[in-house]
Amino acid sequence: MGWRCSQNCNTLYITIMADNETLEFVTEHERILQEIESTDTACVGPTLRSIYDDQPNAHKRFMEKLDARIRNHDREIEKMCNFHHQGFVDAITELLKVRADSEKLMGQVTDTNRRLQDAGRDVTAQTEEVICCRIQQRNMATTVEKLQLCIPVLEMYSKLKEQLDSKRYYAALKTMEQLEKVYIPRVSQYRFCQIMAENLPRLREEIKEISMSDLKDFLESIRKHSDKVGETAMRQAQQHRTFNSAVAKQVHTGHYSKPVYSLSGRTHTHISNGLLTDDDAGDEEEADEEVLTAQDLVDFSPVYRCLHIYTVLGDRETFENYYRKQRKKQARLVLQPQANMHETVEGYRRYFNQIVGFFVVEDHILHATRGLVTRVFTDELWNMALSKIIAVLRTHSSYCDDPDLVLELKNLIVICADTLQGYGFPVNRLFDLLFEVRDQYNETLLKKWAVVFREIFESDNYSPIPVETEEEYKLVTSRFPFHDPEIEKQDFPKKLPMSQSVPQIYTQVKEFIYASLKFSESLHRSSTEIDDMLRKSTNLLLTRTLSSCLQNLIKKPHIGLTELVQIIINTTHLEQACKYLEEFITNITNVSPETVHTTRLYGLSTFKDARHAAEGEIYTKLNQKIDEFIQLADYEWSMAESDGRASGYLMDLINFLRSTFQVFTHLPNNNNDHASMSGKVAQTACMSACKHLSTSLMQMLLDTELKQISMGAIQQFNLDVMQCELFASSEPVPGFQGDTLQLAFIDLRQLLDLFMVWDWSTYLADYGQPNSKYLRVNPATALALLEKVYRGMKDTNKKNNIFSQFRKNDRDKQKLIETVVKQLRSLVNGMSS
Repeated sequence: MGWRCSQNCNTLYITIMADNETLEFVTEHERILQEIESTDTACVGPTLRSIYDDQPNAHKRFMEKLDARIRNHDREIEKMCNFHHQGFVDAITELLKVRADSEKLMGQVTDTNRRLQDAGRDVTAQTEEVICCRIQQRNMATTVEKLQLCIPVLEMYSKLKEQLDSKRYYAALKTMEQLEKVYIPRVSQYRFCQIMAENLPRLREEIKEISMSDLKDFLESIRKHSDKVGETAMRQAQQHRTFNSAVAKQVHTGHYSKPVYSLSGRTHTHISNGLLTDDDAGDEEEADEEVLTAQDLVDFSPVYRCLHIYTVLGDRETFENYYRKQRKKQARLVLQPQANMHETVEGYRRYFNQIVGFFVVEDHILHATRGLVTRVFTDELWNMALSKIIAVLRTHSSYCDDPDLVLELKNLIVICADTLQGYGFPVNRLFDLLFEVRDQYNETLLKKWAVVFREIFESDNYSPIPVETEEEYKLVTSRFPFHDPEIEKQDFPKKLPMSQSVPQIYTQVKEFIYASLKFSESLHRSSTEIDDMLRKSTNLLLTRTLSSCLQNLIKKPHIGLTELVQIIINTTHLEQACKYLEEFITNITNVSPETVHTTRLYGLSTFKDARHAAEGEIYTKLNQKIDEFIQLADYEWSMAESDGRASGYLMDLINFLRSTFQVFTHLPNNNNDHASMSGKVAQTACMSACKHLSTSLMQMLLDTELKQISMGAIQQFNLDVMQCELFASSEPVPGFQGDTLQLAFIDLRQLLDLFMVWDWSTYLADYGQPNSKYLRVNPATALALLEKVYRGMKDTNKKNNIFSQFRKNDRDKQKLIETVVKQLRSLVNGMSS
């Protein structure tokens, strides 16, 4: 019973659970059907998919539910059709009735339409004609309006073409600008305007190319004609400087008159210029008499035109850079000199003309245009050019050996500097260069005057100037400042102490000063500076050129003693004339010689050195002549006895010395200076000759190649020395006191007396005593000569051994000699120790 109840309960539970599940399925299917009915067909897919995702048999149950729902709807449709069926039948009946009325109405409408169409056909034709006329009228009005807009464009374009044909490029650019900004935008929709707009950039480029071509032609023309531009500017500057000098002189003299012309420009020296035009070239004579402006001389329109064109085109910077670059290139070409420029003044003039012409054009461009070139650019260009000019002039001026050419170069530099200074260019370095050119000028002058001095010296006869009449005397004194009261008192004819070269040298020194002064002109230097330059250049002439010529003259082989004596006299007179040269310079410069910084002339030392050289050459030539006579000596050193008379060579030598010193005694002695000078020179020459003769004779005795001397040779030598002493005592040159001249032979005399007397005991006993009889005999000299005599004696004994009566005396003498030799050697050794 309990088991059965339990079973029933389970069965009931299962039934209840199945009913619940069925109820859930029914509810879910209703929801799905509602979604299918209410949603769009495209969205049904997810809903149907959910049916297959549920419990098994869900599809079958849904299909059953779906069939039930379809049947339900069919029943409702059938009910609705049944409900409206009678009304539908009534409506069909009424439509059949209306059908007959509508056919009748259709016929009436068709007839009315036909009649209306027939009546409106003419109206329609006329209306179409009116519409066509209206359209034509509107098109014509539109065409006129558009043509009125296009005509100004075409007129402007035609104007542009005319301007291009007439080369009015700046106006053409303005026309293009108006076309682009004003006219073409109004009718830009038309094709011809588009073509115009496309052509305008091309036309601008053509204008740029044409204007640039004109500029290139202008630059090329300027380069070719710069020398003409510079020539005109430098000529006008020179005329202005000459005019100022004339005015200054007139003001100084009180006769100033108003100038006949005036210079135009920014400053009182500014002269605008440029290329000569064809008309100006034909009126060259008139141009010399008037001041020309830049517009008169050159056509700068290509520069202005090109500058304006590039400015309008917005490409001014490109134009400025191109112009400056090309002018820099031209500047380098202008500054490049010709290889042979230093040979002629025309080469230098052409060089300066080109430089001045170049910078005159640049100066005009600087002030006539705004910014095409700047002051910084021109200053940079000028500084570059200035360095190149200075380097070129230094190089080429060093090749010049003609002072006239160097002077012309200086004048060109001054004119160039004055011209460019008038345009505002700094030229201080050019004036500084003139100091270097001045040194070169002085060097060329010195070389030229060296030739002049040599010619004067070569043509001089080195004899006093003879004057026959007073006119000749005045002619000489007018050329040379000679004043001697004693000579002036003498009657004509008479002789002046100096030779013909003295007044010629003095005149040439003055000519040199004049030539040096020419360089100082127009240098804007003070009188003190000019005076200093003249004195320094004159000092160079005296101390270098004239001194060198004198030294070379003195050293020439053909200049004899007479000529040397005359040279000494000439230099004395030239030395005395130096003060007159200083006065001459003072008169030229008006600078007092007492000025603190005044340079003195060094002529005194120059002529003193020349005199000393001449005196030394006199002594040298005398000694050389003595040596020539000494070389003629031919002593027989082994002779037994002397000839009893002096050697012939020595007598010839003494006669030569007597005649030579006669030249000194015949020198003009009417002037105390001349007398003292000639006497001093003669005394010194005579003393030098005697000393040299004494030394030469001593060397002859002591010659190492002479091995032996006989007493007969000693006696002969003594006779020759006695003749020398007689010559010295005969006073060949006045002025010596006592036996001063004889003392030149004292060494020889004491040595020969020692051997002639054979007084060795006295010599050895008194040696070293201040009152010794043979004080001037050196032991070494006595020893050398004694050894030669000893060898000669031994050789003589060998030859004379047949005479037995002489053997004992000879042996005693030999023993004595040996004893003396030993004592002399001890003295020599004692001296050396």
